[in-house]
Amino acid sequence: MLEQLEGSRAVARAVALCRPEVIPAYPISPQTHIVEALSAMVKAEEIAPCEFVNVESEYAAMSVAIGASATGARTYTATASQGLLYMAEALYNASGLGLPIVMTVANRAIGAPINIWNDHSDSMSQRDSGWLQLYVESNQEAVDTHLLAFRLAEELSLPVMVCMDGFILTHAYERIDLPSQEQVDEFLPAYEPRQVLDPDEPVTIGAMVGPEAFTEVKYLAHVKQLQALETIPELSGELGDVLGRQQDGLLRGYRCEEAETIVVALGSVLGTIEDAVDELRDRGVKVGAVGVKAFRPFPLAAVREALAGAARVVVIEKALALGVGGILSENVQTALPHGAARVHTVIAGLGGRPITTASLVGLLEDAFEERLEQMSFLDLNVELVERELERTRATRRSGPPAENMLRDIGTVAAGPV
Repeated sequence: MLEQLEGSRAVARAVALCRPEVIPAYPISPQTHIVEALSAMVKAEEIAPCEFVNVESEYAAMSVAIGASATGARTYTATASQGLLYMAEALYNASGLGLPIVMTVANRAIGAPINIWNDHSDSMSQRDSGWLQLYVESNQEAVDTHLLAFRLAEELSLPVMVCMDGFILTHAYERIDLPSQEQVDEFLPAYEPRQVLDPDEPVTIGAMVGPEAFTEVKYLAHVKQLQALETIPELSGELGDVLGRQQDGLLRGYRCEEAETIVVALGSVLGTIEDAVDELRDRGVKVGAVGVKAFRPFPLAAVREALAGAARVVVIEKALALGVGGILSENVQTALPHGAARVHTVIAGLGGRPITTASLVGLLEDAFEERLEQMSFLDLNVELVERELERTRATRRSGPPAENMLRDIGTVAAGPV
């Protein structure tokens, strides 16, 4: 059924259709509207039976989710940014215990300095926590992917993050085709846990494992992640048949036929990238795009095949590994055989900085003319950075760099340095 909905409300409606039984939640922008909507539906008994648990922190939210899932309840929560970091210890526990929790991460920058706008720093910081990570380009894809996430989590008994760009998607109103309850029930059967805590059959979970078996435990977790590389396309095909619309699976190519240059990215920026590709294709430039949906596990073989014909790959990153550079690009380079396409890393959109079609077209023109460095920052204010570096060279007590640069551009009141 087509409705004009805010992204967060659409996700909440999709989660409700999946019949969750426990929803522990702690609000943090920009995911708050999701759990607000779910709490209202639980109170109105539109989701039943379901217990909505107000907790005192994000760490508590994940701890309650672990307990609920361990007893055999279908469990969901949501978070963002510092909230995800606060959960970090519990995230590893959830995956290590093999609990099929589904969580929306409304991607947001990590401070300091404080920034509430979008980039992928939060979920990227937890890329090795053992959670499956699925990134979405649109709110329609966010709705569909949450259905996939519950089925995937329960098939493999692994937790799944659905990562959607904060504000860009969560607070955007779009026309959404919501599935019916009958469609969701057809795709997502009643939850049958692979493991469950039962007083009549007591077991211990999460007990200490020493050197004699810890490697094997971790190897098994790795194998289960790799199983998702086959399971995701299979379940995406099933979901597409039920909903009557194409599901992308591990990744999606856009105008990659005969492309000499291919742009790779995650999330909502793909829409802007596709506009840039269209503009350049109209000029006769052979360029295409690949959107990676499954970042964990990383689809090495699928990426290798998608980029096989390219001479040049430009990876647009909305996160930065300080002291190293790209994160997505490192995974892309791992996928490519030695001597394959040249890979350029472009850090863009940090802290919500707009990524425009014009900037992307200019960037790609630099790539075609061999002017693009191996690593670069899109729309970087070099003069602003140089001014702060000169300040640090000039005086030992140069002050906080973030505030200094804001003062330089006139965002805060000027004062003594």
